[in-house]
Amino acid sequence: MTTTTHLAPLPEGIRSRRIENGNGLTMHVLEAGFETPDRPSIVLLHGFPELAYSWRKMMLPLAEAGFYVVAPDQRGYGQTTGWDGDYDGDLRQYRMLNLVQDVVGLASALNLQSVAAVIGHDFGSPVAAWCALIRPDMFRSVVLMSAPFGGPPSFPVGASGKPAQPTRSSNTLHQALARLDPPRKHYQWYYGTREANADMLHCPQGVHDLLRAYYHHKSGDWPGNAPQPLAAMTAQELARMPTYYVMRLNQDMAQTVAAEMPGPEHVAACRWLPDDELAVYSRTYERTGFQGGLQWYRAAAHSPYQQELRLFSGVRVTVPSCFISGDRDWGVYQTPGAFEAMQNTVCSRLLGCHLLPGAGHWVQQEAPEAVTARLLGFLHDADVMPQT
Repeated sequence: MTTTTHLAPLPEGIRSRRIENGNGLTMHVLEAGFETPDRPSIVLLHGFPELAYSWRKMMLPLAEAGFYVVAPDQRGYGQTTGWDGDYDGDLRQYRMLNLVQDVVGLASALNLQSVAAVIGHDFGSPVAAWCALIRPDMFRSVVLMSAPFGGPPSFPVGASGKPAQPTRSSNTLHQALARLDPPRKHYQWYYGTREANADMLHCPQGVHDLLRAYYHHKSGDWPGNAPQPLAAMTAQELARMPTYYVMRLNQDMAQTVAAEMPGPEHVAACRWLPDDELAVYSRTYERTGFQGGLQWYRAAAHSPYQQELRLFSGVRVTVPSCFISGDRDWGVYQTPGAFEAMQNTVCSRLLGCHLLPGAGHWVQQEAPEAVTARLLGFLHDADVMPQT
């Protein structure tokens, strides 16, 4: 284990280092509350296009509450190494079961016999959910942020006992989106294309302004974010979402968000992501590119990797759970029915479901105090708070 210099000054009390996780990675982690041994631990899992740095505003308050807090750059991201970032490389390493193994391996490398809470945001949310579902002995509670967990995929068995034919394939859905006026495409499909990484890495506005516009477009600051539940996974319903989810067919993501680039006055007034903090992300992605994170989307859409998750069909998240998002976050509803399934069946011990007023998708950065308050309340109710 060696210390390393982070890309930006970290608040006093947060340190940066690298750790071998036993699953092929040297993981870069941020830590708080490390000074006192034998504290209950919290693991924070970021999403796309983010980093361990995304948790910087919450780590010290959680440490002050008595926890050892660790946030890794996940596989494909940041200063973590050992992953294959080639589009034609090893996609299998990005399947969900291996992403869970990364987290279990990190916990083991840190000599954590159990984790008080695993907390995931965006694409980190399903990883956290699968950690809790597969290893409830290790992960004593789970918090899902911005992305509801609809449960493991089911075996498609019809009334006859024979495998049922799906009513709408993904290809059919993409074709239906392309027939809309104006023609559209789903962002997850686009993120799986060979061109996506180069489109963003070499975009005309540069990576820094790309990320500024992307974060703004999905935040509570963008006035068009007024999410509502979608009735079904149809082209017409999906087209109700903003263009960062359902894009114009003839535009890439850089072009999509460029139309929503905030002006200089807004950038100067953005307290939740000032320009020097945004530069941590932009410098990192300028160095690594985006393909490592994009591989997650490709693996999630790869049928064999989805089929292996059917092994857990019908299994529920039985540890105490909580959901937190912004009430201006379309991510809550982007998969029709998932939000309801999470509350009604999938999470059998759901202790709280919070949509924070005015916050968008980047809720732990936009509203860190409110998120921390909800988290600490949940951790108390889940009986995983440090003993005093």
